[in-house]
Amino acid sequence: MKVTLENLTKIFPSRDKKSGKEVIAVNNFTYELPDGKLIGLLGPSGCGKSTTLYMISGLQKPSSGKIFFDQDDVTNLTPENRGVGLVFQNYALYPHMTVKQNILFPLENLTGKDKLNKTQMLERAYETAKLVQIDELMERKPSELSGGQQQRVAIARALVKFPRILLLDEPLSNLDARLRLQTREEIKRIQKETGITTIFVTHDQEEAMSISDYIVVMKLGVVQQVDEPQKVYDNPVNLFVANFLGTPPINVFNGKVLNEKVYIGDAAVMDAPGIKDQEVFVGIRPEGFVLDENGPLALNLSNLEVMGRDVSVVSTHDASLKPQIRSIISAESKVDITASAVRFSVKPYKTYIFDKETEERIYIEEVK
Repeated sequence: MKVTLENLTKIFPSRDKKSGKEVIAVNNFTYELPDGKLIGLLGPSGCGKSTTLYMISGLQKPSSGKIFFDQDDVTNLTPENRGVGLVFQNYALYPHMTVKQNILFPLENLTGKDKLNKTQMLERAYETAKLVQIDELMERKPSELSGGQQQRVAIARALVKFPRILLLDEPLSNLDARLRLQTREEIKRIQKETGITTIFVTHDQEEAMSISDYIVVMKLGVVQQVDEPQKVYDNPVNLFVANFLGTPPINVFNGKVLNEKVYIGDAAVMDAPGIKDQEVFVGIRPEGFVLDENGPLALNLSNLEVMGRDVSVVSTHDASLKPQIRSIISAESKVDITASAVRFSVKPYKTYIFDKETEERIYIEEVK
C-alpha cells in the first residue's frame, strides 16, 4: 500500500495566551511513501514525527493537506475506516486480558462483511501469534511477559486485522539495549514476511539506519531529507542531517574556501574546484581521516580509545565546533601516544562543506 502525503500540515493553538503564537508541528509534508517498505520517521523530540504518524492513522486531523492510501483519499476517514494497525509506545495492552484475548479483541469488533465466526477468529489469532513467535504465550497476562514479549503482543494485535498500513510509535524506546537489538530485528523480519507498508517513529538514528528501507529526517516540522539510510548518511543535504546521523557524530570545523581549496585553519585539506571564496563549515566523518605523517591537518592529540578492530583517536583543534574530534582508524595503524600532535589527510568523499548562513550543503564537483 503506497502512502502519499500532499502538503500535510498540522497547526496547534498556542499554549501561551500572551503571545497567542500558533505551533506548526508539521509544515507542508509532501512525499510518496513506497509500497511494501519499512520507513523510519527520524528526528529529535518535537520535530513532528509522531504528529505525522497520528495524522496518517486518523487520530489527528490535519490542518491542511491530504493523505492517500494508493488512490484512496483517506484524509477525512476515521481511524477504524482506514485499515491501519497502530502500535503505541507503551503498548496499550489490556492488563486483565490474556495474550489471546488481547489479540482477539480487534476481531470481535468487526462488523458486516468483515465479521468472522469464533473459529475463524481463533485461527487468525494463532496464525498472527505464530508470526511474531508468541504462540506459546497465549494464556499469559501482560504482567507475566517481558517488555519484548509485550511488544510482540501489541504488534500481533495490530496485524491480526490484516491492516493496509502498520504504524509504530517509538516501538523500542521502553526496552533495554539487548532487547532493543533483538526486537528491531524481529520488526524487520515481520515486515518482510507480511509485505505490509510499515512506518515507524524514532529519535534513535542507529535504530532507523539499521532496519529502514527509507528514512525521513525531520526538524521543527519540516522534512529535511528522504532516501535510503546509507545514501542519507553519505550525502547529507545540510549540516543538521550530517550532525544527526552517525555514531560517533561528524566532526565540524570553521573553515573557508580560498582559491578553490578547502582550508581548516591554515591547512588546505582538499580541492574545491568551481567553488567561490567564502567562509564555510567543514564536516568530516570520523572514518574520513587518514593517518598521514605528511598530512596537511595537524590535530592536538588527547587520547586513544581502542575498540577492537578500530581505534578512536581523540584530539582537539582551535577551529573545531565541538570540544573533541574523533577519528576512526584501523587498529593496525600506529599512533605515537606520547606525541603532542597527530597529522591526517582526509577522504574527499567523507568530507563536506556547508554554507555558513543557511547550513545547506555546497556540492563540490568531482575531479575526473
